[in-house]
Amino acid sequence: MKKLLILKVGDTLPELAERRGDFEDWFVAGLGLDSDKVTVFDPRAGADFPPLGLLAGILVTGSHAMVTEHHPWSERSAEWLVQAAGAGIPTLGVCYGHQLLAYAFGGQVGPNPNGTQEGTTTIQLTSAGRTDPLLGAFGVEQFDAQVSHTQSALSLPPGAIRLAFDGWDENQAFRIGQNVWGVQFHPEMDADIARAYLRAEWDELLEQGQNPDVILAGVRETPLAARVLRRFAEIISE
Repeated sequence: MKKLLILKVGDTLPELAERRGDFEDWFVAGLGLDSDKVTVFDPRAGADFPPLGLLAGILVTGSHAMVTEHHPWSERSAEWLVQAAGAGIPTLGVCYGHQLLAYAFGGQVGPNPNGTQEGTTTIQLTSAGRTDPLLGAFGVEQFDAQVSHTQSALSLPPGAIRLAFDGWDENQAFRIGQNVWGVQFHPEMDADIARAYLRAEWDELLEQGQNPDVILAGVRETPLAARVLRRFAEIISE
């Protein structure tokens, strides 16, 4: 049986891991798949990547690392993801995963000129996004989502289709080909997790001239964004 592979490229905050589990736990819950249909692989350990023929899909997590740090495990992952796309494997990259896909296919990644984005934002779909198999499945033009990032996909790869944006980031989502997606926002996060990340970045936000109290007051649940994971699980099962 082919499985969905979660490419685990980071770990969450220690206090969150203790009470809520780690990134892969949030994704498994959000996907709604039985645990025997999911496997987790951490490229940071240096092991060989699993054979592509065993995979129904790939989901790349977020990370506290930066794509521009060019860690060896990240560079290896970028090359492997291009191979996976060539093999037609449905892939979804989230936050770091989104940026890694953009970088792997020839886009530009770097610090967002607006600074660090935390809290809850409203994602606007482009015309392409409204008809996209992943993001267009809910029949809406916009939805709320949790965000937590400092770097962004500043320019998309050649041929990539821009699917979504907000007032902070012009490339909140894109698609490459028919079944490779990147989303900068976090469909795996709920309001509790968003608040924890906001508190962790509180001083940095103040240094940037942002008002974390206002951001905290605006954090809310994001049920439509959460449905993106269920929709991706449906796509890999089709």
